[in-house]
Amino acid sequence: MHEKIVILDYGSQYTQLIARRVREAGVYSEIHPCTLTPDEVAALRPKGLILSGGPCSVYDPGAPQLPREMLELRREDGSPLPVLGICYGLQAMAQTLGGAVERADRREFGRAHLQIDDDSDLFAGVPSGTTVWMSHGDHLTRLPEGFEVIAHTENAPIAAVRAVDRPLYGVQFHPEVVHTDYGRQILQNFALRICGCRGDWTPASFIEEKIAEVRERVGDEHVILGLSGGVDSSVAAVLLHRALGDRLTCIFVDNGLLRKGEAAQVVATFRDHFHIRLKAVDAGALFLSRLEGVVDPEQKRKIIGATFIEVFEQATEELTRELGRRPRFLAQGTLYPDVIESVSFRGPSATIKTHHNVGGLPEKLNFEIIEPFRELFKDEVRAIGRLLQVPEVILHRHPFPGPGLAVRVIGPVTKERLDLLREADAIFIEELQRHGLYDQVWQAFAVLLPVQTVGVMGDERTYEYVCALRAVTSVDGMTADWARLPHEFLAHVSNRIVNEVRGINRAVYDISSKPPATIEWE
Repeated sequence: MHEKIVILDYGSQYTQLIARRVREAGVYSEIHPCTLTPDEVAALRPKGLILSGGPCSVYDPGAPQLPREMLELRREDGSPLPVLGICYGLQAMAQTLGGAVERADRREFGRAHLQIDDDSDLFAGVPSGTTVWMSHGDHLTRLPEGFEVIAHTENAPIAAVRAVDRPLYGVQFHPEVVHTDYGRQILQNFALRICGCRGDWTPASFIEEKIAEVRERVGDEHVILGLSGGVDSSVAAVLLHRALGDRLTCIFVDNGLLRKGEAAQVVATFRDHFHIRLKAVDAGALFLSRLEGVVDPEQKRKIIGATFIEVFEQATEELTRELGRRPRFLAQGTLYPDVIESVSFRGPSATIKTHHNVGGLPEKLNFEIIEPFRELFKDEVRAIGRLLQVPEVILHRHPFPGPGLAVRVIGPVTKERLDLLREADAIFIEELQRHGLYDQVWQAFAVLLPVQTVGVMGDERTYEYVCALRAVTSVDGMTADWARLPHEFLAHVSNRIVNEVRGINRAVYDISSKPPATIEWE
């Protein structure tokens, strides 16, 4: 049994980042809802407890609270259970123990410089003045009895606290996000130094445990997997193929919304390279007919999701006839960012947008779902893929949205507009690879805008579409910054697109970060 740190989710969009940072320290972590009782937490036998941030104010009616008993739990060896409160978690801890939390006169969102007053445990190895990421409108105005301040910022006199006589800690900032320079060190200090964990959880152990788990669950039944050809579903396919062999069949639906040459590449890769059973369906005409005249991005996603299910079900019926029995399990390459942006995963998180591969499967399909990567991030899946010897050309592919180019064609989706976008996107990606920039960005793509502008080509006036280029840097997709690509490079790409793609006469570059924008435009 791996040592475990339990994270109680109070609804932060960053909760899984906490788990990710703890896992980077080699410690297994689990996220559970903040509604768990102290007895239920104790039954999980954690070595430590982390309280996440959240969107509420602790003094709001109905805001999730923290029972005092949660802060008095003991571990199996009888020692006090270490607790770390992050943002809302700190405020909930302080309020429960008699401190005061009030609305701040000045909200604090973004970077701040943390002045460390004590670096003996939580901040060991962290230099004073380091950059941290703030995101709060409330703050502590009075410490609970027996607590002391161990760090502050210019705007937050109480930026980090510690109980004097027990292992209770709290920080007002978010150590889990990449914008906090030493955030990984802080959470590692909590997991290893304060909680005393050994740090023996690795991607290799994850693979072994997941293969054993899948084999035990599936038995002699058959599994089908919706294959897109992206990193997530590709690594899931290889993992499940290693576990199940020919009892896995991948179904690839060409929805007509893929990038240039992508459908042929997927079929060749999985049939010829991996030798995985693959059923390919060309349904592009059907998807385009359903999307005709649709502008709203949420409606696009719902139509694509519903049509995908319809086509997938037909392919499953054909497979059932071939196998002589209906597959019992459906596998998906769902990652946590898909989940947390779509549903309240394990706490009261806010919905940002709907992802077509999360939920939404009608009960009539009667599948049991297998999602081996449901609580992992993209780079963790890539690490697992390398151990499974998945080719780097697949592992390094940029993320691609489930609805495909439909959410990169802003406005109505037509074959003509898709073809324009494919050509522009292919040029952008080709030049990124040629200039050695592709692997330096997390995601890059072109977007076709629903506006036309006047241009001049030769002696003629043109009135054609605008193409937006988007490239971002990120570690996990939860936050992202726009990539500072060289101006000469952007000029070269723009020149190629305008000259080679008849129908586009202007290119612009998106310099928005996430937040406040999302990576995709729709």
